[in-house]
Parts: sequence; structure tokens; C-alpha cells
Amino acid sequence: MAKWLAGWLAAVLVVSSFLLVSNPARGQAEPDAAQPAAAAVDERAPVEVPQPSAKAMEFYNGGMALWAFNRVWGIVLPALLVFSGFSARLRDLAARVGGRVWFLTVGIYIVLYLAVVFLIELPIDYYQGFARLHAYGLSNQSPGKWLKDSVLDLVLSMAVGFGVLWVPYLLMKRSPRRWWLYTSLASVPFLLFVMLVKPIWIDPLYNDFGPMRNQGLERSILDLAGKAGIDSSRVFEVAKSVDTKAVNAYVTGFLGTKRIVLWDTLLARLNEKEVLFVMAHEMGHYVLGHVVRSVFLSFVVTLLGLYFVHAASGRLIQRFRGRLGFDQLSDVASVPLMLLLLQISSLFLSPVAMAYSRYQEHEADRFAIELTHANHSGGTAFAKLQTENLGNPRPGWVYRVFRASHPSIGERIDFCNSYHPATAPAVSPGAD
Repeated sequence: MAKWLAGWLAAVLVVSSFLLVSNPARGQAEPDAAQPAAAAVDERAPVEVPQPSAKAMEFYNGGMALWAFNRVWGIVLPALLVFSGFSARLRDLAARVGGRVWFLTVGIYIVLYLAVVFLIELPIDYYQGFARLHAYGLSNQSPGKWLKDSVLDLVLSMAVGFGVLWVPYLLMKRSPRRWWLYTSLASVPFLLFVMLVKPIWIDPLYNDFGPMRNQGLERSILDLAGKAGIDSSRVFEVAKSVDTKAVNAYVTGFLGTKRIVLWDTLLARLNEKEVLFVMAHEMGHYVLGHVVRSVFLSFVVTLLGLYFVHAASGRLIQRFRGRLGFDQLSDVASVPLMLLLLQISSLFLSPVAMAYSRYQEHEADRFAIELTHANHSGGTAFAKLQTENLGNPRPGWVYRVFRASHPSIGERIDFCNSYHPATAPAVSPGAD
């Protein structure tokens, strides 16, 4: 959810939110019921951290190079669009189409802008999101499905941008000195609304959701949820194998849309005890209040990012207004300038947000161990995910500081090996 929502918020100029999702990994088995748990597992037995293969390190190093490229590209592209005067010309076109009605001009501009960026970045997105993953055997997605999902992303972003972008620009007009504060405050109900509707209106547009086929495992998950204090939850199995070999499970939704979701790939790759450990981790985010805290973190990051835009944009506009084609930040042609500045601010804000996210993920791991006492099963689950994901269990400091929203797989396995709380008995699969 964090990635999907970040794209939307960028489209509406609310800086990306840091919501909690489990770290995806890659599995190779075809979807089926969860594999049976191994008999007589010693849950106190340590698990060895797998050594990364040469292919995994190649994938990791290539990913770091792409990350660096994307950070630079995220600044270069909006800079070219705004300092060339292209954005101002796009605004003029939007004004002509919208009959110079301010609301329509803003909405039409963002639709046109997103379409232009989509076309420019299509080859890059195809390589990163399709060709590269297939080259490493990490994707099942057909070209048609990839294109369909990409166009759907674009259409949804256009719809949200058309309907919401006028809010920050109206606030800029009405309150040039405090718009960044009011926009940050407005991002909170928007974020909560997205959390409410995404599981029922958005996610099913991409994949098929249905009841779990393994009724026994479903009962075990619901029993575990009850022990964790999460009541009235529904369990869904989603057919992600059409897209990916990734393995994932999560608790999503808000109020009446709260639900537990497991990818069919996870059910195929992990045994029952491992599935329950993963689910206990996801439940921990809710029980420990991480969702609410993440919303607050999103507000703080948005506030700081937009204040940086407010503070830095004035001098840039005054100095380059002849090239920009506008002299006020409240002109919708300033969209790429704002995105450029938000990209720069994220270089400073992301490490803080990532560090806090890693702390929450570690606490969720602790919660899972305390709830299940399945240390060995948790460790083997992480080991399977790292191996099949072509992951690096102990990445370098650049990755850890700027990219890692979760502790490394090596750190998580080490924690499973070392943390043995003497609390209530473990939750067994199928327990009443």
C-alpha cells in the first residue's frame, strides 16, 4: 500500500506517506494450500542466515544503481519540464480547454501533466517493473497485464489529481504564508479515507480477492487474531501469482473495512507455522498502534516537506520567472517545481522516516515471537523469503539508511535466534 499511496499523494502534491506493509519476497511454488507444518519442530533451534548467491548480489547491486538513477531522474525530469517553460505552456493549454475556469484549469493540467510523464517514463518503468524482474525470474506477469495495471495506475492518479489538486492550490491563493500547514492538516483525513476505501474499491481492480481455500488455516489465523485482540476481521486470499512470485501478507483497511489478506504465493511457499508467524507480525502493527503512529508520521513528513517547498520556492520563482512562465507558487504550472523540491526534501526526510519504520517492524517481530513463540518457524520463514527474493541479508549502509523500511533479513533471523521471552504458551496451528 505504501508505494501505491505515495504515487497518488505525489500527484496531488501531498508528500508520500509511510504506511506499514510487509516486506515482499519471492517464492517459486505454484499457488495451493499452505504447506503442512514440519512435525516436532524445536522452536528454540537457531536458524542459519543464508548466504546470498552471486545472482542475488547482482540483482542487489543493479537495484542500487537503479535507485541512484531514480533519485537523480526524479529531480532532472521535473526540472526540465518547469525550467524549459513546458509546464507553463501546458497550463495555457489547460486554460483554453477549460474555458479559463480555474477549477477546470487545475484539473485538466494535472491530467495532461500525468499523461506526459507517463509517456516519457514508460520505457524506464517497463524495464524496471517488467523486463528486469522477468530476466531474474521474479515475475509471472504478462506484458498485457503489466500494461493494463500501468494504465490503471495512471487513470486512478488522474482521477484523484483532478478531484483533489485544487485543494492545496486554493489554500495557496487564500493563505500564501500558511498553506503548507493547512495542506498538511488536510492530508490526514485524505489518508484515512484512502485507508478506508482502498481494500474494497481499489485493490480488487488489480487482482481477484476471495475466501481462503484452506478453511483450517483460516480458523487458525482467526484464532490468532482473537488472541492478538483483533476481532471482527475477515480473511481473504488474493490471486497474486498472475503477477509475481512475491510472497506477502498484511492486515489492511480501517474501521469496517479491516481485513487480513494473504497472497496465494505465500500460502504455497510457507508452512502453516511460518504463515501464522508472518500473520502475527502483521497483526502486531495494529495491536501496537503502528497505523495511527504512521499517520502522524505522515503528517510530520508532509509538513516538513511542504514547508521546504514554501521556503525554497520564492527565490527560485523570483530569479527564474521569465523562464518558468509564472510568478506565483499558486499557479498550477508550479507542479513540477513543487515535485522537484519535494524530491530534494525527501533525501533528508526519508532516512528519518525509514529509521522509524524499521523500529516499528522490529517491534512487530517482537510481538510475533511473544504471541507465537515460533522462533524457529519465524527464522525459517525469513530465510525462505530472503533466498527466493534474491535478497542480500546484510546490505550496505546506503541501502539501510535510505531504502530499508524493514530491518535486514540477517538482523531479523538473528533476533529470532536470540529472543526467547518466557511468557504465555505458544499459539499452535488449529488451536481453539
